[in-house]
Amino acid sequence: MLYGAIEGGGTKFVCAVGRSSEDVLDSVVLPTIQAETTLRACVEFFSTAEQKFGRIAAFGFGCFGPIDLRSHGPTHGHMLATPKPGWSRVDLLKPLTARFDVPISIDTDVSAAALAEWRLGAGRGLGSIAYVTVGTGIGGGVAPHDLSTPRLMHAEMGHISVRRDAREQDFPGVCPFHGDCLEGLASGPAIQARWGCQLDALPPNHEAWSIIGGYLGQLAATIALMVSVERVVFGGGVMANGLLLPHIREAAASSLKGYLEPLSHPGALDTYICAPQLGTRAGIAGAFLLAERALATAR
Repeated sequence: MLYGAIEGGGTKFVCAVGRSSEDVLDSVVLPTIQAETTLRACVEFFSTAEQKFGRIAAFGFGCFGPIDLRSHGPTHGHMLATPKPGWSRVDLLKPLTARFDVPISIDTDVSAAALAEWRLGAGRGLGSIAYVTVGTGIGGGVAPHDLSTPRLMHAEMGHISVRRDAREQDFPGVCPFHGDCLEGLASGPAIQARWGCQLDALPPNHEAWSIIGGYLGQLAATIALMVSVERVVFGGGVMANGLLLPHIREAAASSLKGYLEPLSHPGALDTYICAPQLGTRAGIAGAFLLAERALATAR
């Protein structure tokens, strides 16, 4: 059984065909440019893959958002208003459905990564996890997640409000919608706007580490209080070298103030807030799992 998997990010699209994320026959990395051009390139890759390997039975598509995920709505699979130029209101599924008559499951890229980390990675064996990606944007998803349950839309954890750090009260933030929401203060572009470089270019004792870790720690505490998952996994380019994790844990502990008893014991936050085990493979692995779900649901 062959599956098609797409991880659509704001910088690049990864397309893969295979029997699972552990048995990939071919893949390609495409730059995220104009929507029509990018999606057409995805279709061309899978069309060529079918000629090489045989019929693709289902697709899984994890994409940056926001996306309309209401399964029975007229704009299901459409991009909503997004800061990515030229992508707002784009029908993400139409190019695929016009070429392939097979089941397709779409979700946000971060929810796909959450599914993969829960099933195959840092959350394996646990009842639930949250996955947060910190990069060009900030997003979060929870697994397990029932796509059949009606919701207003998917979670937008990156756009919550956080308490401003006293050291940078004058920074307006970079989010075009909210200014100083979490994404506006702690994403890669926000870091670049403040310090003129990415976080890993700054020395470990630079105040930027505790400022960004402080904002993300507030998010971790909010997730623990509101969703009560068993683990929170932080991934994405800003998290790549692992130096932010101690700052996030410290800030989460400061925010919680010992209120959640299971997290108040020494060392509890060291395992509760962790790095992904799948690394950069989480998104595409989640897309394969979405494809498997799409086929199982269709049957």
